Amino acid sequence: MKIIASNFKTNHTRKTTNSFITNLNDFLQSTNINNEVYIFPPATALDSFDTVSNLSIGVQNGYFTKNGSFTGEIGTDQIEEFGIKTILIGHSERRHILGEDQKTIALKYNYYKALGYKIIYCIGEPLEVKQSGLTETLGYIWEQFDGIDLNYENLILAYEPVWAIGTGISATIEDIATIHKKIKKKISKPLLYGGSVKLANIQEILNIPNVDGTLIGTASWQIDDFKEMCKITNNIN
Repeated sequence: MKIIASNFKTNHTRKTTNSFITNLNDFLQSTNINNEVYIFPPATALDSFDTVSNLSIGVQNGYFTKNGSFTGEIGTDQIEEFGIKTILIGHSERRHILGEDQKTIALKYNYYKALGYKIIYCIGEPLEVKQSGLTETLGYIWEQFDGIDLNYENLILAYEPVWAIGTGISATIEDIATIHKKIKKKISKPLLYGGSVKLANIQEILNIPNVDGTLIGTASWQIDDFKEMCKITNNIN
């Protein structure tokens, strides 16, 4: 069964997130779609949503704390107020724009692992590493597993080549197939692909061997498009 996840990033408001999730929940309830579906809204739009069993709401980020003096961060007091136990960790924008290093990412991972959270853990390489060749690319990816327990039962991996996110450059089917095969050979966990996934290419991507689902950004923010992608994902099974 394939997995589909939407990362809202810094998009949608409390009002539009509520509308999106309510609409999506009604859609899932009225169809036979039974894939795992994850939505990651911005922290300001978190709420207690009554959803079907295969729709989970997660947080895009969390500090490794229950609460405390960490201005601008959220901890488990804020997250669990809404019954949320799913988190995105290691996203390329956290790594490359906001400067999170592997040590910080591992601290987050192990904190939320100890609490039994479902973790979607993101890995991927920037363009200069990809251009250095496959050996360098894999070496870079393996370093992103430092301090990460790959046997954790609630782990989902997401491969997202940094150079294919919001750049206008798309990974080829061969690019995706090669990296996914290498990762799956080493790690037996569900492996999503994230990197300019859209309505026009999601079916082709989901048909690639070793792709267990997708983590989608921009193309998933319109509810009608996302529902259509849920349908396509369901039909691949």
